[in-house]
Amino acid sequence: MTGKALLPELWTEILVPVCAVVGIAFSLFQWYIVSGVKLTADRGASSEKNGNEDYLIEEEEGVNDQSVVAKCAEIQTAISEGATSFLFTEYKYVGVFMVLFAAIIFLFLGSVQGFSTKSQPCTYDQTTTCKPALATAVFSTISFVLGAVTSVLSGFLGMKIATYANARTTLEARRGVGKAFIVAFRSGAVMGFLLAANGLLVLYITINLFKIYYGDDWEGLFESITGYGLGGSSMALFGRVGGGIYTKAADVGADLVGKVERNIPEDDPRNPAVIADNVGDNVGDIAGMGSDLFGSYAESSCAALVVASISSFGINHDFTAMLFPLLISSVGILVCLITTLYATDISEIKAVKEIEPALKNQLIISTVIMTVGIAVVSWIGLPSSFTIFNFGTQKVVKNWELFLCVAVGLWAGLIIGFVTEYYTSNAYSPVQDVADSCRTGAATNVIFGLALGYKSVIIPIFAIAVSIFVSFSFAAMYGVAVAALGMLSTIATGLAIDAYGPISDNAGGIAEMAGMSHRIRERTDALDAAGNTTAAIGKGFAIGSAALVSLALFGAFVSRAGVQTVDVLTPKVVIGLLVGAMLPYWFSAMTMKSVGSAALKMVEEVRRQFNTIPGLMEGTAKPDYATCVKISTDASIKEMIPPGCLVMLTPLIVGFFFGVETLSGVLAGSLVSGVQVAISASNTGGAWDNAKKYIEAGASEHARSLGPKGSEPHKAAVIGDTIGDPLKDTSGPSLNILIKLMAVESLVFAPFFATHGGFLFRIFS
Repeated sequence: MTGKALLPELWTEILVPVCAVVGIAFSLFQWYIVSGVKLTADRGASSEKNGNEDYLIEEEEGVNDQSVVAKCAEIQTAISEGATSFLFTEYKYVGVFMVLFAAIIFLFLGSVQGFSTKSQPCTYDQTTTCKPALATAVFSTISFVLGAVTSVLSGFLGMKIATYANARTTLEARRGVGKAFIVAFRSGAVMGFLLAANGLLVLYITINLFKIYYGDDWEGLFESITGYGLGGSSMALFGRVGGGIYTKAADVGADLVGKVERNIPEDDPRNPAVIADNVGDNVGDIAGMGSDLFGSYAESSCAALVVASISSFGINHDFTAMLFPLLISSVGILVCLITTLYATDISEIKAVKEIEPALKNQLIISTVIMTVGIAVVSWIGLPSSFTIFNFGTQKVVKNWELFLCVAVGLWAGLIIGFVTEYYTSNAYSPVQDVADSCRTGAATNVIFGLALGYKSVIIPIFAIAVSIFVSFSFAAMYGVAVAALGMLSTIATGLAIDAYGPISDNAGGIAEMAGMSHRIRERTDALDAAGNTTAAIGKGFAIGSAALVSLALFGAFVSRAGVQTVDVLTPKVVIGLLVGAMLPYWFSAMTMKSVGSAALKMVEEVRRQFNTIPGLMEGTAKPDYATCVKISTDASIKEMIPPGCLVMLTPLIVGFFFGVETLSGVLAGSLVSGVQVAISASNTGGAWDNAKKYIEAGASEHARSLGPKGSEPHKAAVIGDTIGDPLKDTSGPSLNILIKLMAVESLVFAPFFATHGGFLFRIFS
């Protein structure tokens, strides 16, 4: 017999929502501080010490202060309006999909018992009765819609905050790099805490509301909660793919014509695609990233809850132990809060070289404090000994073993983050070697970049493998699910670091377009280069956690669908494995080609404007930005649908026609190949981008020998960067959603597949 957790149920009921509310309050507080930077040409705004001297610097350089501020505000408005109108257009289409898919969930799950309203024997314990399948259908549909809406909201709020902060970061850069860093970082923190707290709060409220109906039937309750993860990730897929196509079509078009053909600097206001490019940073890297990490968080929580509901936690109705995944996330919010205060209020950045270490310290500090936090939660939130469902048997687990499962995921995330940084930051030899290979042209640059990407897969895969082995050995699939949660427990800090990148990138673009001095552009470039590396670290986290989440969901699916063993030697499973391993390539082909064809239209339009608008190159005429924004919008909306359908329909088709064994093969295959392709694509693209920035910055003797901008090695680096754009911002990050989404979808539809699946094999048997 297992004991109860030390933490009383009432305390759990209070602790989780309080932590979530604290997270939301903290993000609003950060937003309030950022809003203190005024976008009006007001002398009093900088009345702190040295305020007047800061203004004198600008005036000595002959820049009229009022006009610069007004110009920044105008550019910011254009970017914000572009991003908002794109997201509204995208959400219209996604909304239609949401309604259709909600109907599919209801019909498929309701048909399991022929829409009967009678209670039925439970799946795992036939002696007790559970609520009817129709209830699962209704509540899964509700939680799907809730997850989808929360995901969309996470992305949208993130984009709003980023477009609010970009010009403010530019203006603060006049007062020094430290000031600009803090504005960008605070804005990132607003998004990180809002998303982590919202995701936790909505999930917590949903569980408590569903409990009113389900009562003691926790198996049914947590099975219907899985819809929350499905909703979150399905929206993230469209956000990531649509946003990724948008941003890269604009980026590739702007770079190829502007930098390579016309030899004008990046973000030059004469370039017609420049506004679309800056809008793209917000809809792809911010809105897409926000939805993506929210989806990971929702799914890992759902996977852990499903397994827990059929373990001793659920059987004994121990609510505190049951909510262990939510307690981890609650403590995570408090830990990230302390970590963020360290960056914004305790240590101040004085020089450019301190930026990247400050961001890395965020990861290290949050991981160290979180390890202590997990130990405390495992001690008070779990019984000293309990049983975990392990494919038909109950495995006895101690609370310290579960602590190790979460901790191993947390530290594996840190390792993946640092390996990613080593391979994508221009402070280390891998990227410098790629930059050096530009001496002999674009071809050698591409070869070196690809090799770097493939090589960067090795250590992250070992880290994931070790964490899977350790967590599974201790606590079966529940261990894997909480390891994924461990990796995502510091999501607020991870997202703050991630959102910081695009905000700095935009700030640099605004500085260039507003015609600010060279010194300011240097500062924003330094912020942006650090942001590029941190974005790669964020993608590493997202991919690593996706692998663990997907495996945990896979385990829950196999249990729920009643598959005893997945035998690789049976033909049904082998064909599934092969097809599953092929899917990431098919998906990448679709997304890469979409970027290519959209970029083609963009290049033609930018060329047309340079050739036909008189005075554009001289700077006397204004380009037509709106046409380029429209090209990106139309292309991304049209092109996001086929890859989305591929991912959403595959589990349904395979499960219905070929059955659960083949589907389990497909899930395993896509997990194994998707992780490798995603890591290599993200890191190759990141390395090419930073190799180009390394040459442009000219900070070392070696870098100066390759430069300056416009030299042959620099042009080769720009071509590498352009090839890497769709890899690192469209295909790579979308693949982690493919792996998770197919697994969570299979889990939600598992009762249907178990009852009606394998249609073709039944006909021919």
